[in-house]
Amino acid sequence: MGVAAAKRDCTKYLYLAVIVAVGLGILVGLVAPDAAVELKPVGTGFVNLIKMMISPIIFCTIVLGVGSVRKAAKVGAVGGLALGYFLVMSTVALAIGLVVGNLLEPGSSLHITEAVRAAGEKQVSGPSESTADFLLGIIPTTMVSAFTEGEVLQTLLIALLAGFALQALGPAGEPVLRGIGHIQRLVFRILAMIMWLAPVGAFGAMAAVVGETGVDALKSLAVIMIGFYITCALFVFLILGTLLRLVAGVNIFSLLKYLGREFLLILSTSSSESALPRLIAKMEHMGVSKPVVGITVPTGYSFNLDGTAIYLTMSSLFIANATGDPLSIGEQISLLVFMVIASKGAAGVTGAGLATLAGGLQSHRPDLVDGVGLIVGIDRFMSEARALTNFAGNAVATVLVGTWTKEIDKERVDQVLAGALPWDESMLSVDDVHGGGPDVPEPREGEREVSMTKA
Repeated sequence: MGVAAAKRDCTKYLYLAVIVAVGLGILVGLVAPDAAVELKPVGTGFVNLIKMMISPIIFCTIVLGVGSVRKAAKVGAVGGLALGYFLVMSTVALAIGLVVGNLLEPGSSLHITEAVRAAGEKQVSGPSESTADFLLGIIPTTMVSAFTEGEVLQTLLIALLAGFALQALGPAGEPVLRGIGHIQRLVFRILAMIMWLAPVGAFGAMAAVVGETGVDALKSLAVIMIGFYITCALFVFLILGTLLRLVAGVNIFSLLKYLGREFLLILSTSSSESALPRLIAKMEHMGVSKPVVGITVPTGYSFNLDGTAIYLTMSSLFIANATGDPLSIGEQISLLVFMVIASKGAAGVTGAGLATLAGGLQSHRPDLVDGVGLIVGIDRFMSEARALTNFAGNAVATVLVGTWTKEIDKERVDQVLAGALPWDESMLSVDDVHGGGPDVPEPREGEREVSMTKA
């Protein structure tokens, strides 16, 4: 017990170090901006290390979750509910962005310059992706390439196929499941090692962005930036919080407090993907079943981007006002419908929201593309709110889908959020995810069914 307590204390110091590193990064960016910009590869390197672990973690989690469930219909029910919920909430987020954007009327006092026009054109210089290309892109070239290319949806497809194949194998597939379980332990342990580099990555990322942007560039754009942050907060606490309380009986503040260190990690890296493996582990530890976590979380990272949806509509209105050609109500509704589809192609990584905005405007209102350059300077700061909102939305979605499918242990949820079953940060492994020790066997199918459906 003494050793475990010492390890927990060490991890507390780790996240205190992240906070200090963020502060130092901001200071260096303001005092020595030229030198700070050179630190950008440090932050990028840390995010890339985290992204390196996403594909194997998703694969192991989904295969173990789907493969251990004997009824394939249950997996289909989870996926169908999740996708339906994602579609509804993305539309709600887009609509809220339009409402707030119309109330604030941001960008009406700004004007397009040649420099801004060039920055906007740069965002759409690459080839645009059609819906057919996006759907075909889910199919990997080979089964192995799904891991080497780092595409979440490709990994999801391969993992689902492998899980269903193990279902069909029955008892013959159990040795494979045990082997993948050992691999998952190894992957999570590697992730725990990488997390000790979080302060270094946070310092490099914050120093670079402050050095590049500076403070003066933000003043004229403060209205949309602050309005966007307030809108995201209202969406999380009012919309998602109310839904979470009514459906699952869970307090949104308790859930966000439980995920506090993940939010800090996202804030320092501006990437919600940096916390994806930890969200999977913590949701399982909280009492949501493997199939629900394994399907809802990875799928949500591509289809449930609430923060990105709010960003797309607010930024579109901002650009239209700045170009002197405000959108009519009919155009806003048409743009909303278009963005419902366009937002599904955005990934949870830094800069993806800006590229999706530019690509969407290019396809729907090409005359507005020049204005994209207006928000390039603050996009990095807005991406913080995007990533935090996306992460919160996926955490809430996992609890809701688990409740609807009766694949959640509500007693355990209450205990975990109350602190009675604390998350042991120093032992990010499969054993701790499921609340047992190394000598505790995985429950059999019948036992899992009972534990997940009680309450």
